[in-house]
Amino acid sequence: MTSAEDLADRVREGELRIHELEEHADYDTAAAARRLHVERETGTDLEAIGDYGFPAKQAEPNVENMIGAAQVPLGVVGPVAVSGGAVDGERYLPLATTEGALLASVNRGLSVIRSAGGADARVTKNGMTRAPVFRVDGVAEAAETVEWVEDNVEALREAAESTTSHGELLGVEPYVVGDSVYLRFAYDTKDAMGMNMATIATGEACAVVEDETPADLVALSGNLCSDKKPAAVNAVEGRGRSVTADVVIPGEILEQRLHTTAAAIVEANTRKNLIGSAKAGSLGFNAHAANVVGAAFLATGQDEAQVVEGANAITTMDVREPASEEDPADLYASISLASLEVGTVGGGTKLPTQSEALEILGVRGGGDPAGSNADALAEIIAVGALAGELSLLAALASRHLASAHEDLGR
Repeated sequence: MTSAEDLADRVREGELRIHELEEHADYDTAAAARRLHVERETGTDLEAIGDYGFPAKQAEPNVENMIGAAQVPLGVVGPVAVSGGAVDGERYLPLATTEGALLASVNRGLSVIRSAGGADARVTKNGMTRAPVFRVDGVAEAAETVEWVEDNVEALREAAESTTSHGELLGVEPYVVGDSVYLRFAYDTKDAMGMNMATIATGEACAVVEDETPADLVALSGNLCSDKKPAAVNAVEGRGRSVTADVVIPGEILEQRLHTTAAAIVEANTRKNLIGSAKAGSLGFNAHAANVVGAAFLATGQDEAQVVEGANAITTMDVREPASEEDPADLYASISLASLEVGTVGGGTKLPTQSEALEILGVRGGGDPAGSNADALAEIIAVGALAGELSLLAALASRHLASAHEDLGR
């Protein structure tokens, strides 16, 4: 059997390229050979990178030119107390991050939410999108194409759904810009995040559009989807799961546990998350939703680049009158994530660490009914993000943010 050292020698001598090694050895040997070659070329010791706990072949669908694994510290927060449309009860939420104090802050917020009786959460919209762009001669052909699409959604649905046993085409929204026609396809991808599913299905539907209209396909993705970049269309129309979580925190709990008041938190949220974000031209009107979304994505095998859309969130806070005039005012707190793209099957969810993290949450694999596990994951992440918002805003309102980091030695 060919050794890693032999393969590394052949790469150095130009006989093999690094992406060809799996053709000459098993996946772990190929990774070891590639790692050895990189060590020789860079003078770097890759012992830690090479110390991974799963068969390299298992990662074959997820990465090319593998040399090892990046290990990110992973902790849990919670339990997350949530009453949702797809999940009910308490779940521990795994978060992977290198940011000190993050889990402590989220845990503090979750503890307060539990003391208030838990949070409500609901997925309000679901649809993974792909938006191809077509070329036409001018506005007359653009109008002809749009009219045909609007009259023939069923034909497009039949073509798109012929490529998948799970996905369902929900609709097609046309947009015209000069001699460009964009068709924003939206799919229910069940428990899969569904980007690949939507792409393949849309490709099949595009062939029908080209056959039946004057339009010529230019690119299967025309950026009106919009994937992995800040976009107002996702904030307005949603992408993946649109999910909202909210809770009412009694005034006494705010004073005892967060050392602040509802009025102070509301003012901090208004001046920071709403006015400050508006002045900055931000698409995310929140304090740090990306922190929880990103850490949950890494832990559970989501596409980490889609944190861009996942952080497209609005945090609202409002004073609520207490049960009696003698009590301090209560706080209504919510977070609405417009485009949280998550799945519990496919992609990185099948890797061992990420699979175990989903098992902790009780949402690994396909749900019954289909889509319920991904909905549950979205609801739990939303409550986690709400806890992070609540904790940070309380720290700012009470002026404890810097001292909290100092206490934790950051």
